[in-house]
Amino acid sequence: MFKDKNGKSLSVSEFFGKVRNRIGNIWLEIIVFKLHLAGCVPSHSFRRFAYRLAGMKIGRGSTIHTKARFYDPRNISVGEDTIVGEGAVLDGRAKLTIGNHVDIASEVMVYNSEHDIESDSFKAKDAAVKIEDYVFVGPRAIILPGVTIGRGAVVAAGAVVTRDVPPYAIVGGVPAKIIGERKNKSLVYKLGRARLFR
Repeated sequence: MFKDKNGKSLSVSEFFGKVRNRIGNIWLEIIVFKLHLAGCVPSHSFRRFAYRLAGMKIGRGSTIHTKARFYDPRNISVGEDTIVGEGAVLDGRAKLTIGNHVDIASEVMVYNSEHDIESDSFKAKDAAVKIEDYVFVGPRAIILPGVTIGRGAVVAAGAVVTRDVPPYAIVGGVPAKIIGERKNKSLVYKLGRARLFR
């Protein structure tokens, strides 16, 4: 009686499960749209309040600059004294953990969900992303699902990170490869106050 978009027959419980899922997704889209609007308000305190209200965990002293975008804020955790630059994309469809004293530059994209190109239905596959303490991610870098970026690592501008990055490694390119190593391994700095209207 019920069929999915591919013509497969569904039981009554499967049908109502899909209806429940669709309603949940619509509600999430409304929340995310409101967060996009909140992300344009030039007040760090207001944005932090809105993001926390939506379920994000944001540590003390951390800042997310304007125009950041999220897919599901409930799975995103940001540590203390971390700065996320303007126009960043933080994907929360799977767990996204960002550590302390992390500097994520403008327009960085962090994804933890992608399509399975070998699947008959082109379904999504999710994998958690972890960015450890004292990492620097340069502008317009892209971090793909399932990646862990080790403590103190540096991701060069425009790099596409497809696999784990060892602690203190410097990576760059498409796909990102190790191009150097951070010599200072006794990192204790604090990022400081974010710019007021960013």
